Amino acid sequence: MFQPEQWLRELGATGASLGIRELLYYRNKTMYLDLTPKKAIHAKMAGTYLARSKGRGMEFDEARHYQPGDDIRSIDWRVTARTGKTHTKLYREEKERPVFVLVDLSSSMYFGTRLLFKSVQAAHLAALIAWSAQKRGDRIGGLIFNQQQHREYKPFTRAKAVLTLLGGIEQHHQPDGTHGHMHLTDACARLRRLAHPGSKIFIISDFLQLDDASVRHIHHLTRHCEVTACVISDPFEHQLPDVSVPQQLAITDGDIQQKLWLGDKDAAKSYQQNHARMYASIEQQLQQAKASIMAIDAALPLTMQLGQPR
Repeated sequence: MFQPEQWLRELGATGASLGIRELLYYRNKTMYLDLTPKKAIHAKMAGTYLARSKGRGMEFDEARHYQPGDDIRSIDWRVTARTGKTHTKLYREEKERPVFVLVDLSSSMYFGTRLLFKSVQAAHLAALIAWSAQKRGDRIGGLIFNQQQHREYKPFTRAKAVLTLLGGIEQHHQPDGTHGHMHLTDACARLRRLAHPGSKIFIISDFLQLDDASVRHIHHLTRHCEVTACVISDPFEHQLPDVSVPQQLAITDGDIQQKLWLGDKDAAKSYQQNHARMYASIEQQLQQAKASIMAIDAALPLTMQLGQPR
């Protein structure tokens, strides 16, 4: 049986604050995440992935009849001798795939009722993605934003790039309640300029700021990149907890204060229906933008949500 307190102790974590030790934990958990490309690689630089286009690469693909303009150095003399017709060798071009993570650390992410703040779970997922990319030889880059600022990280392949990115996430994880002007739309617009065609992109957020403008930016990204929207949520955001004695609960987002009645069946039903519609709308908009969706619960470790290790 899962014991949250013991798990947090093993990571040296609190669930609300963020330390580098808990991000280093995922260096040995890369078997839980599959980063195999599901789209053709369109990057211009050579790398470790086989592109669908054929050219002068290192991986032999097939032999076909010689055509005017083919490089005579690529003639397959064995096939030519066997068939009596000149054949030339074709190779798969090896392409490099950058991996980008966009990490939302805005005010709505500093919420959690059981195991982790959504912001901490977002950091854990970003760490798992970064270490997985580094292990596969992919370049890893990212964009981190909170209410006040953002930071961009150009993609690099070395472990130092992972540590730099994770250090930036730790530095920007500051739930001080201060409000600024950074928005998911701004971050997605910046990501469009940062990500190159053929990139794998993970947008990690609760998407409570999702609007028509950010959907348009995501849709533009999906035209040339493989985009996964990682929707982080807390169980409280889907359903009110059951209580034996009705009680009033005061809640706030830092600006607006409200009160909820726990133990009221009608209120609980209305709450559940309203939030179900909200998350259905978020999912629909992301699907319209052609992004794949990964639902992540802040109340469970990632290793319990991502299936069996490969």
